[in-house]
Amino acid sequence: QLLEAKASLSLAQTQHALQLQQAKAQINNMVSKQQFEQLQTTLREEQCKTQQLQESLHWQAEQTHRQLVRTQAEHEHLLQAAVGQAEGLEHSLRSAEAVLAERAAQLRDAQAQLSRNKLLIEDLRGENRGFVMALQAAELKHKSMEEKNQLLEEQASALKQLIRKITPASLS
Repeated sequence: QLLEAKASLSLAQTQHALQLQQAKAQINNMVSKQQFEQLQTTLREEQCKTQQLQESLHWQAEQTHRQLVRTQAEHEHLLQAAVGQAEGLEHSLRSAEAVLAERAAQLRDAQAQLSRNKLLIEDLRGENRGFVMALQAAELKHKSMEEKNQLLEEQASALKQLIRKITPASLS
């Protein structure tokens, strides 16, 4: 619209200049008073049109500038929100990775302890039947820990996949 208004203004100015030259040429050629008044009226009309076009162009330029400022502010706000969200997700990912690493170490320690206990129980099995029950309980506990470990690994994998999906979307 701004370009159209500028083009209209330029055309009106060109027409105005042409009409002014024509008016001067006609005056030089001794135009009648009626023609002179008609040309003056046309000139005033064209000047009014030019003024209106200039005002319209100015108003459109102001509107465009205001809209640009609003759009830029909105984009900056959205960018800041996206950056904040990405930082929050990064922090959550680091926290989750730290917790998973700690739990994995605990599970490895527990698994090593279970292995040692199993060997001791097998050595003592021949000496005492009472240890058979303790061995079975330790094996059940070991199996439960493995299931928990598997569940934690699945949850960690799902969390990592979710974060991979969310991070590119929030940055864009």
